[in-house]
Formats: sequence, structure tokens, C-alpha cells
Amino acid sequence: MIPAREEAERLLKEAESCNPGPWGNHSRVVAHCAEKIAGLCEGLDAGKAYVLGLLHDIGRRFGTRHLGHVSDGYTYMMSLGYDEAAKICLTHSFNNQSTEDYIGNFDTSDEELELINSTLAEVILDDYDRLIQLCDSLAGSQGVLDIEERMGDVKRRYGSYPQEKWETNIRIKEYFEKKAGKNIYDIVEKETYRP
Repeated sequence: MIPAREEAERLLKEAESCNPGPWGNHSRVVAHCAEKIAGLCEGLDAGKAYVLGLLHDIGRRFGTRHLGHVSDGYTYMMSLGYDEAAKICLTHSFNNQSTEDYIGNFDTSDEELELINSTLAEVILDDYDRLIQLCDSLAGSQGVLDIEERMGDVKRRYGSYPQEKWETNIRIKEYFEKKAGKNIYDIVEKETYRP
């Protein structure tokens, strides 16, 4: 279950008031990209993709955390009854379904890390999970970025970027280009879209 579009937008605005920062517009860019791509892919609902993109980082409402934002978002969405949004909060950071290639600080409690690992082990990734993973790796806070530039920026900021994760992101991009029948950057209006 997911919230209606208007409710998702309200939840994001409320979350931004709790913890202001560029993550809010990043979430809007993810939502824009997800909606545009899903609109061209058979079997995907563009409105659902938008909501999932908008809420993927909602755990950031609780403060500046790295891995912690994943468990915060999952727990928060589950508390509201939005299990599909909760799943995306969990899966968006793990395109290989493992915390081993997570980029950032492991700032979780033992219980939070166990929640992430045990839930990741149980979930079955679908095209919505992959779509939000792709859009997360395309989205800056001021617009759409080239996927390789975005990954390169993360590598510069954190000192590394696992090769397997990099290659998985490229494969996901190619998968959706084939599914949609168009270049990803054209679909998401890379040159013109601004949040």
C-alpha cells in the first residue's frame, strides 16, 4: 500500500520542515524521473512510481544519518501502513540486495542493522525497486545528472564506489532504456527539468 500523491507530497513537505536540506528536491527529482520512465514501461504505473520516488528518502526527516535513514524510513512508512513505500525506503540503497556495498557510514544500532539485513534477505526485488534505484543514481537536488557523473561524485565524496554496484547501476539503466524504447536522459528531460 502507498499513500495518494497529495498525501505523499504532504509527507515530504512535513519531513523537510523537520530536517531541511537538499534531500527534499533530490526526492522530487527521483519522483519526476520515476514517473516519466514508468509512463513508457508496460506493467508499471507512473503515479505509483512517482509516489515511491518521492518517499524513498523519507527517513531523512529524522535527521542527518547515512545507513540509518534506511531503517528510519522503513520503520516510519510501516508505522503509517504504507508497506510498499517502506520496501522502497529499504531497497533503494542496495541494488545488489546487500549492505556489503553500502556507501556511507554504518550509523545504525545493532537492532536497526539486523532489521535492514533480515528484511533485505526476505524481499524480492521488482521493477519498482530497480526503477527507484536507477532514479536515485540519476537525481541531484537541482536536476537530472549523468549516471556516471553522479557515481563519480559519490566516489569522490566517500573515497570509493564498489565496481559491482557501479556495473549494476549501468545494467539497470540499460534495462529500462530497452523496456521504454528510448534514451533515459531524453525520457527524464535531463537538459530541461528542474524541481
